[in-house]
Amino acid sequence: MAMLQSIVVFTLLLLMLILIIIIIVVVVFVFKPWRFFSYPSRCRAIKVGELERPLVSNDVDLAQDQSNDLTRNYDLDGECHLNAALLRPPRTQGLVHKQRLSSASRRLALGDSVVGDVSDPLDGILVGQTLKRRVVTEHLVELQTHGRPENQSQNLRFGTENDRPQESVPNTDAISDQRSCLSLQVVSGPSCGLHCSVLSTSTARLPLTLGRVPPSYLLLKDYEVSGKHAMITWNLNKLRWELVDMGSLNGTLLNSRPIHHPDPGSRLWGDPVELASGDTITVGTTSNIYVHISSHNERLVPFGVGITSDPMSLRRGGKKLPMEDVCYYHWPLPGINQFGVFGICDGHGGVGAAKSASKILPEMVATILTDSVKRERVVSEQDASDVLRDAFSQTEASMNNYYEGCTATLLLVWADADENFFAQCANVGDSACFINMDGKQIKMTEDHKVTSCSERLRIEGIGEPLKDGETRLCGLNLARMLGDKFVKQQDSRFSSEPYISQVVHLKKSSGAFALLASDGLWDVVSFKKAIQLVVQARERHSTETENLAEKIAEVMLNEARTQRTKDNTSIIFIDFDSSSTVSSCKVRP
Repeated sequence: MAMLQSIVVFTLLLLMLILIIIIIVVVVFVFKPWRFFSYPSRCRAIKVGELERPLVSNDVDLAQDQSNDLTRNYDLDGECHLNAALLRPPRTQGLVHKQRLSSASRRLALGDSVVGDVSDPLDGILVGQTLKRRVVTEHLVELQTHGRPENQSQNLRFGTENDRPQESVPNTDAISDQRSCLSLQVVSGPSCGLHCSVLSTSTARLPLTLGRVPPSYLLLKDYEVSGKHAMITWNLNKLRWELVDMGSLNGTLLNSRPIHHPDPGSRLWGDPVELASGDTITVGTTSNIYVHISSHNERLVPFGVGITSDPMSLRRGGKKLPMEDVCYYHWPLPGINQFGVFGICDGHGGVGAAKSASKILPEMVATILTDSVKRERVVSEQDASDVLRDAFSQTEASMNNYYEGCTATLLLVWADADENFFAQCANVGDSACFINMDGKQIKMTEDHKVTSCSERLRIEGIGEPLKDGETRLCGLNLARMLGDKFVKQQDSRFSSEPYISQVVHLKKSSGAFALLASDGLWDVVSFKKAIQLVVQARERHSTETENLAEKIAEVMLNEARTQRTKDNTSIIFIDFDSSSTVSSCKVRP
């Protein structure tokens, strides 16, 4: 009997213990009593659009540091979305202060302009309380500045129109004469030959984006380029073009210097960098983009211009062929009205010399022509031989390419007071140019291959004639070029002295046109065939006036493809019978 009573007592005690445990569990996990005693360390979820921001400190650096949590993410297809960090509670570092906000902390500045203002009623708010008034962070302002999609940017606006800071916007009428035209040409990479232009006043087309997927304005067919890689904007306050990396995977270089964020894995945007005419933008590893900037009144060209090029990388059984051609033109030359240059440089041993020459040579021509006496002599005597000869000599002296060289063909065009146009050409190497006028073909260049008769005669005159069957000097098939200073030091038969053509008066209504091309075209197409193709293309598109020069340049390039040229091919077609503007974007199929 005593044992039975002990068992009953033990069972009751066990049941009471289980009941107590159940009550404790219910209290702990349902009622959460600690919330009445613990200081709140987290805020509720941030609502996009309302964007409640907790814990405003008087430490401006802390506010800027917190803004780094708001990052952009881009997937491989170029889609842009806010990082998950936007929906996380902010950091808690430095949030132990409970002092009142000082008047000095009521404003958060971005650069030199005020981007946020906390009014007087906030003097009673303690750090640690949730602030439901707008707080603008550096990164959010950057999102708006760089043209976020409309449905996203609306969620990043704060307060009413009266609450927003007033920015100083220049009067567009006052700067109408300072409008700028930006032209971009892809000079290497899978999309080589692609070119586009945009005016600083074309708000519908700005900002200009560079990327691999639509709606990028400059659409690059390069898998090393991110979906949305970089962006170019017109800074209305500073009146300049600026380039910014959009958090690309492979980064962006400007003149071989990185401008992307130091941490490429963060997908953060880089800082805006000013662009200048002659700059080279590198996106990915192989796509190089040449930058040309001119004032609005420079944009109109008094004749049609078409430029195109192709590395012909599939002409050698699919082997990737590096692009070593560089095309350029400047009309008019900076500060020199009625003078312009058109040129092609074909590199060997790399593209370095071609890039250097295409930048330095036009600069030298412009520098020489800034002398009014020399400029007037060219116009009055209708001869620019001295100018061209000096420009080539100074370019050679300025180049530091010891193991790379290039051909250089430059066509100088100018007009006199009666608007009569004249053209004269200078060249070294085998990139050729000819002008056709009234059905007459005028050769403007000379071939400087070692096998050409003119070069053999020149070398014989030096006193070191070529041996029978000798077709190369130091392994090169050219005897004249810019750069290649190492081999020039080894063999005095090399030269950088240009051939200079006669001056051609481009008569009006003569059907005159000029064709410049690297040897990739001339290896498979004769001058006679080229003229036939131009005439046929003009007849075929006789009713069209827009981009006619571009279409003819493409016809010539397609012919080089059809004839299966095995070299880089670059073409400049100038139609002196029509006028044009800077080319619009066009992707070659």
